[in-house]
Amino acid sequence: MVSRRAFLESAVRAGAAAGLTVQPAIRQPAFRRSALRTVGESAAHAAGTSPGELAADESYWAGIRKAFDLDPSLIYLNSAGCSPAPRHVLDGMIHDLRYSNEAPVEYMWRRLEPKIEIVRRELAAEFGCDPEEIAVTRNASEANEIAILGLSLRPGDEAIVTNHNYDRMLAAWDQRARRDGVVVKRVVLEMPPASDADVVERIRAAITVRTRVIELPQLTNWTGQPLPIAAIVALGRAHGIDVLVDGAQGFAHTPSTRDAMECDFYGASLHKWLLAPVGTGFLYVRRSRIESLWPLMPAPASMAADIRKFEEVGTHPAANHNAILAALAFHHGIGGERKLARLRLVRDRWARALVAESSRVRVRTPLDDPRSGAVTIVEVDGLDPVRLYEWLWSRYRIITSPTTFAGLSGVRVTPNVFTSVAEVDTFTEVMRRALRKGV
Repeated sequence: MVSRRAFLESAVRAGAAAGLTVQPAIRQPAFRRSALRTVGESAAHAAGTSPGELAADESYWAGIRKAFDLDPSLIYLNSAGCSPAPRHVLDGMIHDLRYSNEAPVEYMWRRLEPKIEIVRRELAAEFGCDPEEIAVTRNASEANEIAILGLSLRPGDEAIVTNHNYDRMLAAWDQRARRDGVVVKRVVLEMPPASDADVVERIRAAITVRTRVIELPQLTNWTGQPLPIAAIVALGRAHGIDVLVDGAQGFAHTPSTRDAMECDFYGASLHKWLLAPVGTGFLYVRRSRIESLWPLMPAPASMAADIRKFEEVGTHPAANHNAILAALAFHHGIGGERKLARLRLVRDRWARALVAESSRVRVRTPLDDPRSGAVTIVEVDGLDPVRLYEWLWSRYRIITSPTTFAGLSGVRVTPNVFTSVAEVDTFTEVMRRALRKGV
């Protein structure tokens, strides 16, 4: 685990390496030592333990839970929408907001904003790319819309999407169709698909000589279905077709690196699985593709080949994106393999129990696929998902997310590293009551 001093020293060194003048602020961000110490102690406790063994060690995860300020009267199972951030991450952001407010032009613009270069470097290290290929955005929607709306497409050019793309991305494509005459073709995928090969073949069958781009999610938003990204990128390259990858549910959740996917474009949210504050995300664009991609908001021509042109959004708080550094440190303190093993354990605890409980229950997530994580949808014959969601919340203060979308009709359940076994057991028992007595 990175200590507070080491963390801040590394940030200053990184700024110097990037050619920045990182001036010491009057007051450094207020990291709560207790939160960082808790994770450090948990990491020491976990030394030498395999991810699988550690996933079931409740004392370890109870320590992780202490790093969050959680409302004990509710059970939060919607991290795929937006997750609470650890206490020290939020405290650092709030401190920087207050500090900025004292003299925004000096403190926000000249002292805090330059640290975005450190954020860029650390995100690039995590994703496995050059820092000059990472633009820091406010969420995955912004990142992916930069790519969708920034490609030079002509009337009649075709874009292939799937029926399980995120709805905001589908809306962006629909706008391109209305405004630019782009032909958008939706490939229908079953959830779960018969196989990776079936997904690839369905997309291959939609390709024509007019196809210019394929856009699809790394993990589907509602079911958490992993899609064969590397195979689809290879298919696209073989036909001279761009592939845009929506990584909103993937990054810091399941293994997500540029080289594993071989992608040229990737957009991610950081307020879901990285546990960064709301208003944080990134866009990866392969260096050779930056110049040809238009920014969402205009940038000067001199920035045409500069990844920073995608950050030209006007005045914005530096505090949010600078807090990404603390969230990355927290993520590293746990470790990606440990995190995924725990997420799969708490997911399986409720999902397998409910599937075994009744033939009315369907889980559309591939529980045995090692690429899948915590995003899961449960459907119950005879239970309306909106009524079930409202019943879970109003009677038991359990937060899920309902949907009727692309042939799905259920509630999405997404625990996180702060979720206890006791909480998922409570959810399981409440769902058993719903099965027996209705809502």
